[in-house]
Amino acid sequence: MRPDVLALAAELSRRGEPFALATVVWRRAPSSGKEGSTALVTGDRRVHGWMGGACAEPTVVREALRALEEGRPRLLFLGPPDELAARGREGVVAVPIACQSEGAMEVYVEPVLPQPQLVVIGRSPAVRTLAALGAALGWRTVVVDDGGDPAAYPEAGRVVTRLDLEEAGVEPGAYVVVATQGHYDEEALERALATPAAYVGLVASARRAAGVLGYLRDRGVPEEALARVRAPAGLDLGPVAHEEIAVAVLAELVQLRAAAGPRRGGAAARHEATDPVCGMRVDVPTARYRAVHAGRTYHLCSAGCLARFEADPTAYLAPSGGSPGER
Repeated sequence: MRPDVLALAAELSRRGEPFALATVVWRRAPSSGKEGSTALVTGDRRVHGWMGGACAEPTVVREALRALEEGRPRLLFLGPPDELAARGREGVVAVPIACQSEGAMEVYVEPVLPQPQLVVIGRSPAVRTLAALGAALGWRTVVVDDGGDPAAYPEAGRVVTRLDLEEAGVEPGAYVVVATQGHYDEEALERALATPAAYVGLVASARRAAGVLGYLRDRGVPEEALARVRAPAGLDLGPVAHEEIAVAVLAELVQLRAAAGPRRGGAAARHEATDPVCGMRVDVPTARYRAVHAGRTYHLCSAGCLARFEADPTAYLAPSGGSPGER
């Protein structure tokens, strides 16, 4: 992998931004891609690195966006249409490439999605255990301990020593657990509800949780905001120790995350059309080759397809005058 692509992958991972890596694992000359060529594709369709020429790149980008949306890797075969049946097999996405070179290649596309962000507020054995367990799962863990000592949380990715959730950088989709154990519960929970977190949980008894929610209600916090609070947080294990409470909370978070399915990678919405000459799907916003016939715009994958279409449009259109629809 090129050093610049590797460095960009590390930087995006550090920032918690999704991307996909596309690597050529097999080729047949004269394909321009080489074994080991790797490109990084972000959700806004930008390509960094190299994996092939004009015929292959749009298809790889499209499949990379799908991998980001679905959260699953895929192996692509890109080659002449008459080879698809022979090359297609379980687990392989076969895509026709009507390039004049008649080369072919296989590309492995792997989505790299950010691990969940876990923000734990408070200072207690439950907070320390949550931070340690979250880090063990590979989650990006932030501890917010107002007036605390960062050295108390060696496993945490970050420690914020004041009740400042803006400094903590709570992200959309984050899990926020308020485990202040009676110390500034109300203030911490109110601030947590002001974040875009997907989950806000309060570690407290049912009676204590009702009191905190009632206080916030009296302060004018809207009911729809209060309805976001999971209280008591965690699976119901009955009376257990602080460390076991942390296990119950994390178990609930894992359960919720599994039920929600893979996190979508923030890929931009697709608008595609079918090349009437070769049948390839073409990304409409970035299509370089276009032709107008009978008042309708057609998008083509390459200069070769454009030339063939312009020479005799009716040869590539259905009797009704249309072609496979856009989406």
